[in-house]
Amino acid sequence: MRSSSNPAFRNLPRGSAAQGQYGPNVGFDQQPYGTAQGQGGVPGYGPGQMAAGSADRPMTVDDVVVKTGLSLGTALVFGVVTAIWAQNQLVTDALGRVSGMSGALLGALFGGLIVGLVLSLVIIFKQKASGPLTLAYSAAEGIFLGALSGLFELLYPGIALQALIGTAGVFIAMLVVYKTGAVKVTPKLTKWIVGAVGGVVILMVVNLLTALLFGFNPLRDGSPIAIIFSLVVIGIAAFSFLLDFDQADRMIRSGMPAKWAWFAAFGLMTTLVWLYLEILRLLSYLRD
Repeated sequence: MRSSSNPAFRNLPRGSAAQGQYGPNVGFDQQPYGTAQGQGGVPGYGPGQMAAGSADRPMTVDDVVVKTGLSLGTALVFGVVTAIWAQNQLVTDALGRVSGMSGALLGALFGGLIVGLVLSLVIIFKQKASGPLTLAYSAAEGIFLGALSGLFELLYPGIALQALIGTAGVFIAMLVVYKTGAVKVTPKLTKWIVGAVGGVVILMVVNLLTALLFGFNPLRDGSPIAIIFSLVVIGIAAFSFLLDFDQADRMIRSGMPAKWAWFAAFGLMTTLVWLYLEILRLLSYLRD
C-alpha cells in the first residue's frame, strides 16, 4: 500500500490476505457497490458466498461515506453546541472588549485538544478500526474546535461559518479532482506531498520554539509572510485529501473488512480538522 502524508494511513494491514478471502472490490472511481446483491453475493465474490457478519464483509464506498458522515456529523453537533456556549464564557471589560475567558471554556478548549490527541495516537499506533474511538475522537475535536470557533466568532463575527464553508468547498473540490482523474496520485506526487507535510511540521515546531523562547513568531503573527505560509499549508492540506481518497480506495480494492471504513473516516477527519484550523487562522489574518 502506497505511503500517505496522513499518519492514520501508515502501516495499515496489508490487503493481500484479505483479497484472497474476499476478492477484489470497487473503489471511489468504480461502479457503486451492490450490483450482485440480489444473488446473495458481493461484487468480486462468487454468487452465494456470504460473509459471517457485517464487519467481516468487504469494505465498500458506501461504508466509507456513511462512517465519514457519522464522524463529521458528530464533530459538527458538538462543535456548534460548544461554540454557542463558548460565547457566553468570555469575560469582557466595560467597553465590551474580550479580556479573558472562564475556566470552563479553558477546560473545554484544552480538554478537547488533549483528549482528541490521545485518542488519535491510540487509533494510529494501535492501528485500531473502532467506531466508538473514531466517534469519540470526532466529539473531542468538535468540542475543541467549537470552543476555539466561539472565541474567534466573538472577535470576528461570521468567521466560523466562513471557515466551515471554505473547508467544505476545498474538500468537495479535491474529491471532484480525484474522481475525474484531473490529478493522478502517483508515487512522485505522494513523495512530494509527504515531504511537504514534513517540512511544514518542522517549520511549525521551529516557529513555536522561537515564539516561546525569543518572542519571534514570523509564521503566525498575521504578517504577509504568515499569510503566505497559511496559503501554502492550506494547499498542502488540500492535496493531502488526494492521498486520503487514494488510500481509502486501495483499502476497498484490497478487500479489507468493512470495519476498516472507520479507520478511513478517521484519516479523513484528521485532514478536515487540520484544514479548518488553517482556514480559520488565515481568515483572522485577513480580518486584521
